[in-house]
Amino acid sequence: MIYKNKKHTNNITYIDLFAGIGGFHLAFDSLKAKCLFASDIDIECRKTYELNYKMNVFGDIKQVNEDKIPDHDILCAGFPCQPFSICGRQKGFADSRGNLFFDILKIIKAKNPKVIFLENVKHLKHHNKGQTLETILFELENIGYKTSWKILNSKDFGTAQNRERIIVIANKENKFDFAKLQQKSQIYLKDILDENGDFEFLDKNEYTIIDNSLWIKQKSGLIFCGYRNKTIRKTGVRPKTEHLSRVHKQPNRIYHINGTHPTIPSQETSGRFWIYDGKNVRKLTINECFKLMGFSNKFIKVSTNGKLYNQIGNSVSVPMIETIGKEIINQYFKVEV
Repeated sequence: MIYKNKKHTNNITYIDLFAGIGGFHLAFDSLKAKCLFASDIDIECRKTYELNYKMNVFGDIKQVNEDKIPDHDILCAGFPCQPFSICGRQKGFADSRGNLFFDILKIIKAKNPKVIFLENVKHLKHHNKGQTLETILFELENIGYKTSWKILNSKDFGTAQNRERIIVIANKENKFDFAKLQQKSQIYLKDILDENGDFEFLDKNEYTIIDNSLWIKQKSGLIFCGYRNKTIRKTGVRPKTEHLSRVHKQPNRIYHINGTHPTIPSQETSGRFWIYDGKNVRKLTINECFKLMGFSNKFIKVSTNGKLYNQIGNSVSVPMIETIGKEIINQYFKVEV
């Protein structure tokens, strides 16, 4: 167990739906709240969760009777984002995973939690011309909750990753005030890199570093500085932009360690995330990917690397969730954490 001496001293309880490897759990454990129930359909995630947090994790939420779930103060759910993601097919509620929101709604109706805390991809805002988000908010408001939502970026909460996510908070008495969230100083890739490890370097003939006069530090903090020497697409490419055709797909892009890292996706199970330190190009280690999400070196990993890349890409940014959780407790429970 990660925090075996942690005491749940504030009497605040929560449940962790679509729990994955426990990003919500890790965040709320640091806030001294107690997890009463966790569920995830993925058996590898359940193994990891149970090993790290020493509690049983239920499987498919559709197979769980909502009346059997313990009463709780906060319902946390980073429900499946693929139906709404720009990286997926964007089927939304037409996708069976998108319909899982209505399973969350059944639990809310049965247990009436004080606070609802939902996390999803930022594209949820635009999915189906905004109607999907409107439906979610309408359904919550229809059963008496006042809702607030905002797109937040992990990089603003002490991580080196540009990861935008939509956050929905609901309570029956007051709207959540996002303006009270305390952002943290920006950190960069160089701040989280391992000093030692079994690093996978690219040979110099396998990549091209762009002249540094062309490097642009984007608002996101990303510094795109090169690309792998893969076969280029020539059709439709404008003159002098040939190198851009090599980088349409993330696995070909190289980023400088003085900047942030792009969003870690769940689809990249080979972990082809390449960084440049001014001398060499290498792949981020799985441990570094976990640190980009706010997991410590103490976190126990039990799956194959392919599964681990998928798990971390599906996870939540722990520092961001912790900051939001702290403000939820401050605003709705008047408890200082």
